[in-house]
Amino acid sequence: MTEDEIIEYVSGLPGTVATTAAEGDGSPEMAWGDSFFFYNPGGDGVPQGQLPYATIVTKDYEGFDSASDLNRPGVFRLNIAVGRARFQELVGFPPAAHEDHRPGIDYTVLDRILPHPLYATQSWICVLNPGEVTGPQVHALLGQAHTHAARRHRPQERPLT
Repeated sequence: MTEDEIIEYVSGLPGTVATTAAEGDGSPEMAWGDSFFFYNPGGDGVPQGQLPYATIVTKDYEGFDSASDLNRPGVFRLNIAVGRARFQELVGFPPAAHEDHRPGIDYTVLDRILPHPLYATQSWICVLNPGEVTGPQVHALLGQAHTHAARRHRPQERPLT
Protein backbone atom coordinates (compact mmCIF):
# COMPACT_ATOMS: atom_id res chain seq x y z
CA MET A 1 0.00 0.00 0.00
CA THR A 2 1.28 3.42 -0.84
CA GLU A 3 0.50 6.66 0.96
CA ASP A 4 -1.62 7.74 -2.01
CA GLU A 5 -3.61 4.48 -1.95
CA ILE A 6 -4.33 4.93 1.75
CA ILE A 7 -5.32 8.58 1.27
CA GLU A 8 -7.63 7.62 -1.60
CA TYR A 9 -9.24 4.81 0.39
CA VAL A 10 -9.80 6.80 3.58
CA SER A 11 -10.94 9.90 1.68
CA GLY A 12 -13.66 7.76 0.14
CA LEU A 13 -15.18 6.87 3.52
CA PRO A 14 -18.39 8.88 4.07
CA GLY A 15 -17.92 12.12 5.99
CA THR A 16 -14.15 11.94 5.98
CA VAL A 17 -12.12 15.09 5.57
CA ALA A 18 -8.54 14.35 4.55
CA THR A 19 -5.85 16.96 4.65
CA THR A 20 -2.14 16.88 3.94
CA ALA A 21 -0.25 19.60 5.78
CA ALA A 22 1.58 21.99 3.47
CA GLU A 23 3.27 25.36 3.42
CA GLY A 24 0.74 28.16 3.45
CA ASP A 25 -2.14 26.24 5.04
CA GLY A 26 -1.38 27.33 8.59
CA SER A 27 0.04 24.00 9.70
CA PRO A 28 3.39 23.87 11.48
CA GLU A 29 6.36 23.27 9.20
CA MET A 30 7.25 20.02 10.98
CA ALA A 31 3.90 18.54 9.85
CA TRP A 32 4.25 19.42 6.16
CA GLY A 33 3.75 16.30 4.08
CA ASP A 34 1.85 14.42 6.80
CA SER A 35 -1.81 13.52 6.28
CA PHE A 36 -4.69 13.67 8.77
CA PHE A 37 -8.14 12.07 8.53
CA PHE A 38 -11.12 13.52 10.39
CA TYR A 39 -14.78 12.68 10.50
CA ASN A 40 -16.86 15.70 9.55
CA PRO A 41 -20.08 14.83 7.72
CA GLY A 42 -20.62 18.49 6.84
CA GLY A 43 -17.46 18.23 4.76
CA ASP A 44 -16.64 21.86 5.47
CA GLY A 45 -13.00 21.39 6.39
CA VAL A 46 -11.10 20.21 9.40
CA PRO A 47 -13.33 20.38 12.48
CA GLN A 48 -11.99 22.64 15.22
CA GLY A 49 -10.84 20.85 18.36
CA GLN A 50 -11.39 17.37 16.94
CA LEU A 51 -8.62 14.80 16.81
CA PRO A 52 -8.07 12.75 13.66
CA TYR A 53 -8.99 9.07 13.62
CA ALA A 54 -5.98 8.20 11.47
CA THR A 55 -2.80 9.88 10.26
CA ILE A 56 0.13 9.24 7.95
CA VAL A 57 3.50 10.50 9.15
CA THR A 58 6.34 10.72 6.64
CA LYS A 59 9.35 11.74 8.71
CA ASP A 60 10.82 11.81 12.19
CA TYR A 61 9.94 14.70 14.45
CA GLU A 62 13.39 15.19 15.95
CA GLY A 63 13.41 15.35 19.72
CA PHE A 64 9.82 14.15 19.90
CA ASP A 65 8.93 11.23 17.63
CA SER A 66 11.84 9.35 16.09
CA ALA A 67 11.42 5.76 17.36
CA SER A 68 10.19 4.55 13.94
CA ASP A 69 13.19 5.97 12.04
CA LEU A 70 10.92 7.47 9.40
CA ASN A 71 13.77 9.37 7.77
CA ARG A 72 14.68 6.21 5.85
CA PRO A 73 13.94 6.53 2.12
CA GLY A 74 10.39 5.51 1.24
CA VAL A 75 9.27 4.78 4.82
CA PHE A 76 6.04 6.18 6.24
CA ARG A 77 3.87 5.29 9.23
CA LEU A 78 0.12 4.86 9.21
CA ASN A 79 -1.40 5.56 12.65
CA ILE A 80 -4.93 4.46 13.59
CA ALA A 81 -7.06 5.07 16.69
CA VAL A 82 -8.50 1.62 17.45
CA GLY A 83 -9.94 1.79 20.99
CA ARG A 84 -8.78 -0.07 24.09
CA ALA A 85 -10.30 -3.49 23.46
CA ARG A 86 -9.15 -3.67 19.82
CA PHE A 87 -5.70 -2.39 20.79
CA GLN A 88 -5.30 -5.25 23.28
CA GLU A 89 -6.50 -7.79 20.70
CA LEU A 90 -3.97 -6.51 18.18
CA VAL A 91 -0.85 -6.11 20.33
CA GLY A 92 -1.50 -8.49 23.21
CA PHE A 93 -1.58 -6.06 26.11
CA PRO A 94 -3.74 -3.13 27.20
CA PRO A 95 -2.79 0.43 26.25
CA ALA A 96 -1.94 1.28 29.86
CA ALA A 97 0.79 -1.42 29.85
CA HIS A 98 2.66 0.03 26.86
CA GLU A 99 5.59 1.40 28.88
CA ASP A 100 6.21 -2.04 30.40
CA HIS A 101 6.46 -3.55 26.90
CA ARG A 102 8.37 -0.72 25.18
CA PRO A 103 11.87 -2.27 25.59
CA GLY A 104 10.84 -5.36 23.60
CA ILE A 105 9.28 -3.53 20.65
CA ASP A 106 11.12 -2.71 17.43
CA TYR A 107 9.24 0.35 16.18
CA THR A 108 11.21 0.32 12.90
CA VAL A 109 9.90 -2.96 11.48
CA LEU A 110 7.85 -2.68 8.29
CA ASP A 111 4.42 -4.16 7.54
CA ARG A 112 3.57 -5.17 11.11
CA ILE A 113 0.92 -3.88 13.50
CA LEU A 114 2.63 -2.21 16.45
CA PRO A 115 1.58 -0.01 19.33
CA HIS A 116 2.16 3.62 18.43
CA PRO A 117 5.49 4.67 20.00
CA LEU A 118 3.97 7.81 21.59
CA TYR A 119 0.19 7.38 21.59
CA ALA A 120 -0.25 3.73 22.53
CA THR A 121 -1.74 4.73 25.87
CA GLN A 122 -4.47 6.54 23.91
CA SER A 123 -5.17 3.25 22.05
CA TRP A 124 -3.36 4.09 18.81
CA ILE A 125 -1.60 1.44 16.74
CA CYS A 126 0.70 1.98 13.78
CA VAL A 127 2.04 0.18 10.73
CA LEU A 128 5.14 1.24 8.83
CA ASN A 129 4.58 0.75 5.09
CA PRO A 130 1.53 -1.53 5.21
CA GLY A 131 1.92 -4.28 2.66
CA GLU A 132 1.03 -7.89 1.94
CA VAL A 133 1.02 -8.94 5.59
CA THR A 134 -1.09 -6.13 7.06
CA GLY A 135 -2.86 -4.61 4.04
CA PRO A 136 -6.24 -6.34 4.37
CA GLN A 137 -6.30 -5.83 8.13
CA VAL A 138 -5.33 -2.16 7.75
CA HIS A 139 -8.35 -1.58 5.49
CA ALA A 140 -10.61 -3.14 8.11
CA LEU A 141 -9.01 -1.14 10.95
CA LEU A 142 -9.41 2.11 9.04
CA GLY A 143 -13.07 1.29 8.44
CA GLN A 144 -13.57 0.53 12.12
CA ALA A 145 -11.81 3.75 13.18
CA HIS A 146 -14.06 5.68 10.79
CA THR A 147 -17.18 4.03 12.22
CA HIS A 148 -16.06 4.79 15.77
CA ALA A 149 -15.36 8.43 14.86
CA ALA A 150 -18.81 8.71 13.27
CA ARG A 151 -20.45 7.32 16.42
CA ARG A 152 -18.61 9.83 18.60
CA HIS A 153 -19.70 12.63 16.30
CA ARG A 154 -23.44 11.98 16.48
CA PRO A 155 -25.18 14.42 18.80
CA GLN A 156 -26.89 12.85 21.76
CA GLU A 157 -30.53 12.37 21.01
CA ARG A 158 -32.66 14.45 23.32
CA PRO A 159 -36.26 13.65 24.19
CA LEU A 160 -38.83 16.07 22.92
CA THR A 161 -40.40 18.14 25.69
